[in-house]
Amino acid sequence: MNAWRDGKLGDVLTLQRGFDLPASARREGAVPIVSSSGITGFHDEAKIQGPGVVIGRYGTLGEVHFVTEDFWPLNTSLYVKDFKANDRRYCAYLLKTVAVASTSTAAAVPGVNRNVLHELPVRYPNVHTQRRIASILSAYDDLMKLNRRRIALLEEMARRLFEEWFVRFRFPGHEDHAMVETPEGPLPEGWNFCPLEELLILQRGFDLPSSARTPGPVPVIAAGGVHGTHIEAKARGPGIVTGRSGTIGTVLLVHEDHWPLNTTLFVKEFRLASPAYALHLLRNLDLRSHSGGAAVPTLNRNHLHRLLVACPPPELVAHYEQIAMEQLMAAHLIERQQILLTAARDLLLPRLISGELPVSVAEQELEAVA
Repeated sequence: MNAWRDGKLGDVLTLQRGFDLPASARREGAVPIVSSSGITGFHDEAKIQGPGVVIGRYGTLGEVHFVTEDFWPLNTSLYVKDFKANDRRYCAYLLKTVAVASTSTAAAVPGVNRNVLHELPVRYPNVHTQRRIASILSAYDDLMKLNRRRIALLEEMARRLFEEWFVRFRFPGHEDHAMVETPEGPLPEGWNFCPLEELLILQRGFDLPSSARTPGPVPVIAAGGVHGTHIEAKARGPGIVTGRSGTIGTVLLVHEDHWPLNTTLFVKEFRLASPAYALHLLRNLDLRSHSGGAAVPTLNRNHLHRLLVACPPPELVAHYEQIAMEQLMAAHLIERQQILLTAARDLLLPRLISGELPVSVAEQELEAVA
């Protein structure tokens, strides 16, 4: 018997609109409330027994969320009411491959029409094969989830060490340093307050419109992160970049040589500071509170340079840098693995779901990745 058959999405599952639950009607509880964008709150009552699948109906069209516990799907979403004896996790992956661009209604706020979705042609296997497919794709997702936890843990370790040493002043040997009162606040003996410019020099980034970029190995950095690539770098890595206008407050560590855009400030010169120390120093300054400008918030580097900050001994900064940069570099290497893993999963998903790639081949590829 052929493991695959052609049919319609409605042959595999039935979608149903979620339920209204205004904020005023929500009660404290542990039941996840699932909207188009995922879990957006909690309630004390469930409407649907988990595990279940939710897809965006309004706003975030087509995002698919697999929910392991009992939940409340909001009216901005569609949930799978009937899996028709098919594997639930497989159904979530199947929905990820459904194109919703042509299923949105022509209204002011586009929405997914479940009746149109039900009529979409799909190719699907028997339940045994569905479970094998879901197992393969879940393994990729689990690896990616583990990587995100590892990255977060390494970054949190570097942050907490900075806070312990340079905010709470519990650094190695702190017992031998009496606290001294200064006009700006208490400091360990031997420390002082100094302008930020004694630690580092900030510089405005450089113009580079999309039309002038030549794709290459150099990341182009905006306030929110990588914003394309180019063949030429303007700043050496590792470096620090933060938003100058518009998006304020995010501070990024960029390991490679890069091109910081003109909407950013970057550390042009590390004086007493060094990359890992500067990263957490600037994050600790709460840069959003120093933004000015009427319509568009902006950061003035000259104003930032004049800010008084605690200046620790250079040897303590060097000690911190050695520990923290090792942690942040490890996180960076995992991030690079994550990019490759995500690309492999995204390439695999449609080929596996459609039957183009044999399940046995995908299982062999997974063994190589794991």
